[in-house]
Amino acid sequence: MEQEPNDVIVLSAILRGAKKFDKIAKVTKISSSELNDILQRLENRELIVLTEKKGFFGPKKELNLTEKGSKELEERKFELEKNWNNMVTVWKSGDKQKLQQYMNDNRSVIPSMMFLGIMDIMMFSTMMGFMGMAMSSFIPDTQMYGDSHMSDTGHDTGGSDYSGGDMGHGDGGSGDMGGFDVNF
Repeated sequence: MEQEPNDVIVLSAILRGAKKFDKIAKVTKISSSELNDILQRLENRELIVLTEKKGFFGPKKELNLTEKGSKELEERKFELEKNWNNMVTVWKSGDKQKLQQYMNDNRSVIPSMMFLGIMDIMMFSTMMGFMGMAMSSFIPDTQMYGDSHMSDTGHDTGGSDYSGGDMGHGDGGSGDMGGFDVNF
């Protein structure tokens, strides 16, 4: 997965409770076609599994990490933490060119570090200012979200997803597309 930084973002989103395609797409800001490819790749590698649960309006499907997927995510988090620590060390050395080169060499994993909460965004902002650059040079605008990037998916914080994020007022079923639920 070294060359696939979005894979780790998707695994993390699933671990945090985004268990349906639409929720994963919303949280990760990954296009539907790319997300579909990523999910297929993760399933082929046996890192995720599609499970069916009983729901109020019939069965509903959700994605879960396998044991292998959880282990892979932990290993990737560890690698990203080391990468971030190296970046901080280079920044503290005061060598702008070396920092810029390091960031250019690791450009693809910077959004992953941000999504997983590994990167201290204030420190990263300071690094960018040190080099006279904008954060958008390394992080796409679609990925510029704070620590609350999961907050807009209801109270879906990694526990069981009973209601598709609507706080128990309806199941949504297997075709839940994140639309409106009527609360009777």
